[in-house]
Amino acid sequence: REDFSSPPREGAYVHGLFMEGARWDTQTGLIQEARLKDLAPAMPIIFIRAIPVDKQETKNIYECPVYKTHQRGPTFVWTFNLKTKERPAKWIIAGVALLLQV
Repeated sequence: REDFSSPPREGAYVHGLFMEGARWDTQTGLIQEARLKDLAPAMPIIFIRAIPVDKQETKNIYECPVYKTHQRGPTFVWTFNLKTKERPAKWIIAGVALLLQV
């Protein structure tokens, strides 16, 4: 288990995100179908670091949009590359996004 009491040497830890339209499976490290009545499950702490474009993984990746609120469009912030076994089109159709506040 990682130690979150001090900042990482490279990158940053991000917490407080919520996923809408799906859920994050911490066991497999992949996007999974949403559970019934769980509209915006909390994401685990995420480690973010910069990676050169030529070294980014592109297979089985969903470019998940991050929004400030439930309101889409003007509240867009950036995208996270999240791993998935499904085709990214499945999550696009489902409207999967990460939210900074619920």
